[in-house]
Amino acid sequence: MSETCCAAFLRRFEPPRPRIRTAADGPLSADEALRLLQEGNERFATRRSRRQHTSAAMRQTLFDQGQLPHSAIVGCADSRAPLETIFDAMPGDIFALRNAGNTCTHAEGSIVGSLEFCSGMLGTRLIFVLGHTKCGAIYGATQAYFNSLKEGSPGVSSALEGLIQDLASVAEKAADEMGPDAEAEEVASHAVKVNVFHTINFLLKHSHIIRERVRNEQLEIQGGVYNLSTGRVEFLGRSPDQSDVLTSTVNIPPSVVGMNGTPTRSPHGVRTAADGPVSSKEALRLLQDGNERFAIGAPLARNATASMREALINKGQSPHTAVLGSADSRVPLETIFDAMPGDLFVLRTMGNTCTHAEGSMVGSLEFCASKLGTKLILVLGHTQCGALTGAVHTHLSQKETPRTGNPPRSALAGLLQELSGVAQQVEETLGPQADVQIFVDHAIKVNVFHSIDFLLRFSRPLRDRVIAGELEIHGGIYQLETGRVQFMGPSPKQAELLASDVTLPPSMLSLPIRTALDGPTKADQALRLLREGNQRFAVGAPISGKLSSQMRKALVREGQAPHSAILGPADSLAPLETIFDAMPGDIFVLRNAGNTCTHAEGSVMASLEFAIGAISTQLILVLGHTSCSAISGATKVFLQSSCRSAVKTKVNKALDKLLDGLSVVISKAAEQLGPDATEEDIASHAVQLNVFHTIEFLHRKSELVRQKLKDGELEIQGAIYDLESGRVEFLGRHPSHADLMAEIAGMDRELGA
Repeated sequence: MSETCCAAFLRRFEPPRPRIRTAADGPLSADEALRLLQEGNERFATRRSRRQHTSAAMRQTLFDQGQLPHSAIVGCADSRAPLETIFDAMPGDIFALRNAGNTCTHAEGSIVGSLEFCSGMLGTRLIFVLGHTKCGAIYGATQAYFNSLKEGSPGVSSALEGLIQDLASVAEKAADEMGPDAEAEEVASHAVKVNVFHTINFLLKHSHIIRERVRNEQLEIQGGVYNLSTGRVEFLGRSPDQSDVLTSTVNIPPSVVGMNGTPTRSPHGVRTAADGPVSSKEALRLLQDGNERFAIGAPLARNATASMREALINKGQSPHTAVLGSADSRVPLETIFDAMPGDLFVLRTMGNTCTHAEGSMVGSLEFCASKLGTKLILVLGHTQCGALTGAVHTHLSQKETPRTGNPPRSALAGLLQELSGVAQQVEETLGPQADVQIFVDHAIKVNVFHSIDFLLRFSRPLRDRVIAGELEIHGGIYQLETGRVQFMGPSPKQAELLASDVTLPPSMLSLPIRTALDGPTKADQALRLLREGNQRFAVGAPISGKLSSQMRKALVREGQAPHSAILGPADSLAPLETIFDAMPGDIFVLRNAGNTCTHAEGSVMASLEFAIGAISTQLILVLGHTSCSAISGATKVFLQSSCRSAVKTKVNKALDKLLDGLSVVISKAAEQLGPDATEEDIASHAVQLNVFHTIEFLHRKSELVRQKLKDGELEIQGAIYDLESGRVEFLGRHPSHADLMAEIAGMDRELGA
């Protein structure tokens, strides 16, 4: 056989020469494209690659007919992972995109844009994201992540450092999945796989074109990892999160409007009043999507153009959300939510708090909800909040060094003092021994809901809109460390607050003081007003306003109709109008040392009869307080007279008579506590007994009181004001109320006989 014939005979058993794929061939299905990748890698791994140099004719064919690659591959730029070689591919087979870390960081960047071109314009049905073992970018990001745990996150001074920092979130997820005992090498190895799916998820989340083609089964996105040691590709399939991502409705930011033919807002590229209101659910999704883009380092909001600014002027604003956030420079709200002008109605104060029901914060939110139609308010705190840290330290220092009673020397000191009420609430939950940092972290969350509760309590327009389903108020915490917002939803107390008929303070009513025109207040409502007023005082959020000349004239002209009469202590530490956050006209106040009544015909009894008779007040509250000087003095006198001297000291001074009159209460307290009780124990217990002793005196010694009680036109209750916490403990009726009422009935029968 000749040499020529022999060569021809052998060529019959050679595999067919690869041919050039062009647009004339038409698209391949994703399954067929994946099979070609698998077969090509198998040939490469087993050293049977058949790829040959292209001839001039092949190149001319590609030029004339155009390309139609069967796959688009996002791979690493690493020189050890040449894509065409790994898959034994010919020119025209693979649309190859490569960068360090086979990642996407910007939804408008060249990687995403190139893939949209390949799948949309060229008709490629498979996108394959390929990582590889020992990836330098991933290993560097993993090391940076572990370093940040020890030293904190460094600043970014170069594009490379920015890329490493972007990939650190991948390393963090890998570390979470591997557990705390995993070594850095193990985490980095696992992060290679995590990063493949991270890139796939990015494409599904932030490319409208790719999302829609995958949804319509016109495109498949899968991942793989190339093993540098074996030469084989591990085909991983789809992202485990694909189904969840596709069923969500991730918003495309205004900066990509027009690129996909499906704008999410007006043609101007910004949200205006012409777009109409957005539902609270949709607004929350916009916030979540925007923060996700910010957190992964892929913000899409761009600078407003002249036409955008003109549209906002001509059409007006229609923000989808009002955000009450911190003034902290590290928390720029538009930035962390990747928002455009017109998206957010932004209010910022130190501590993201509200302190006055008539203040600019509440008024601004009412304007946004009612006039602009915004259906979502987000109260946003943040980690490492300086205001809450200061408030916690203020609270703890006041425990060690009691307050002087002097007003705050600055507005800042006043704010910290008001926020210390939040710290007090946290201490009641965590206990006094809690670690300070844990204390602060919990206070940040409590303060968010504290602000929400304030809005629900004291803004009737906001309350009414929430009740009507026209507004939602949610809370969140921005993590400075990760850039992510933890969305916490509505306040846990929302249902309770909306179910209660919270009465707005007098300073916010149409006539901001109570006058005789308002008529008498029912006892249960009056008691509720006292409770709510003390709650505001105790948490450092009083809202009673200043008394204007118009208010004073109304009180003079119309007369008074106080909702409660209070018999309280004369002690300067217990100013009754202050601790119940009351306005002039609210409370009929009687005060003396020991909050007691000693004469049936004295001024105290006469004054109370005037209140319940002439001005129809239906609640009498007898208020004692802790560390009462009168009770302490009476206790000392009682113990001295009973233990040290059999001869009773002669009573001459009025003070001596007062203390001696309290001896019956002290004696009862000592008897109930037993012989081992200390002087302090007896005095503390006597405070409560004295309140009920005074109530009993009123029952027995006033015919008008008895008549009002019998007719259901009067309620008498007791309470104790705690000087340290600022809170009033409401004790209710006298423990023997039923017996006293029966006694009243008996006295009436005797008088009738």
